[in-house]
Amino acid sequence: MAPIVQERVLFNFIPEGYPEPGKTVVVDESQKIDIENTGLAGGFLVKTLYLSIDPYMRGRMRPEEEESYAPAFKTGKPIDNYGVGVVVRSESSEVKEGDHVYGFMEFQTYNMYKKLSDAGLIVLDNKYKLPWELFVGVVGMPGKTAYMGWKEHSHAKEGETVFVSGGAGPVGSFVIQLAKMKGLKVIASAGSEDKVKFMESVGADVAFNYKTSDTKEILKRHGPIDIYWDNVGGPTLDAALENANVKARFIECGTISGYNEKVPVFNIDKIFSQSISMNGFIVYRLHEKYESRFYEEVPQWVASGRIKHREQVFEGLKSAGEAILAVQKGTNLAKAVLKVGEE
Repeated sequence: MAPIVQERVLFNFIPEGYPEPGKTVVVDESQKIDIENTGLAGGFLVKTLYLSIDPYMRGRMRPEEEESYAPAFKTGKPIDNYGVGVVVRSESSEVKEGDHVYGFMEFQTYNMYKKLSDAGLIVLDNKYKLPWELFVGVVGMPGKTAYMGWKEHSHAKEGETVFVSGGAGPVGSFVIQLAKMKGLKVIASAGSEDKVKFMESVGADVAFNYKTSDTKEILKRHGPIDIYWDNVGGPTLDAALENANVKARFIECGTISGYNEKVPVFNIDKIFSQSISMNGFIVYRLHEKYESRFYEEVPQWVASGRIKHREQVFEGLKSAGEAILAVQKGTNLAKAVLKVGEE
C-alpha cells in the first residue's frame, strides 16, 4: 500500500471568546504515513475510530505557561483527547493486531505508541458488543465522571431532592438516572425543548428549559434542594445556592457558562448560612478507587438498557472545529462524538 494522507487537527490560535472553526483549530493534510512500513520500534500503530469532544477542552486553549489540571494545547501541534482506536500493527507484547484501545489520542488518522502507559491507554473488553463510540461517552470519561463523582460526593438518601444542571448532556443525564436508582426526586435543566423531553425520558421528575423558565422560581416551587450537581456555574449556581436546604451537598463538576466569558456568582454567603458542603473533583483522581467497579457495572447497565444515552456523531476530522463550538454553545443535540475512521 502506498503512503496515505495523515489528516490532523492542529491547534492554531488561542481564542478570546468562543473557539472559531477554521481559526482556533485547522485541518492539516501535509503529512503522509506508510501504514505497512513505518517503523514501530517495538511499539504499535492505532487507527483512530472515534474521538470525544468535551466541554473541558476549551480550558486547554490557553497559553502553554498557564498551569491547570489538564495541559494546554500546543500551537501548531495536534489537539488530543479521549478516543477509541483499533491496533493495525504491533511489535509490542501488550497489544495485538485487532485489539481496541481507549485513552488519549491525537486528533489524527493514525497514532503511534511505544507502550500503553504512554497515553493512559487500556485494552477494551467489549463483552457486551457495545458500539465503539459509546466508549468515549456513557462508557468513557463522561460516564466515569457521573458515576465516580456521584459515588464519592453525593451521600444520597432516598427521598431527597437533587437538582442537575446540564441535565441532557452525557454527564448530567447519567446523574439523573443514578439519582433515580437511589429514590431521589430529580429536578433538571437544559437549554432546549428537545433536551427537556430527553431529561424526562431518563427519569427527571421536573425538567425545564432554563432559557424560557425562571430557574429560581422552579427551585423555590420544587425544592429546597439537598444535592446540586453543577455542570454550568454562573446564574444557575446562584439559583441553587438561594434554594439550598440546610446541609446541602454541592458537587462542582463544571462551569461551562464561564468557559468563554467571565460570569460572576453572588450568593456565596449561602454556603455558610445554609451549612452547604461544596466539593469539586477531577475524574482521573478517582480512577484508582472506582474504575474497576465502573467497568464491572456500567457496560452491563448500558447493554441491558438500564442506563439510557444518546450521541451526536460528527463525521470526519474536518468537523472537529464545528463540534467543539457546538459543545461550547450548547447547540449539540447529544454527547458529541467525532467519527474518524472505519474498522
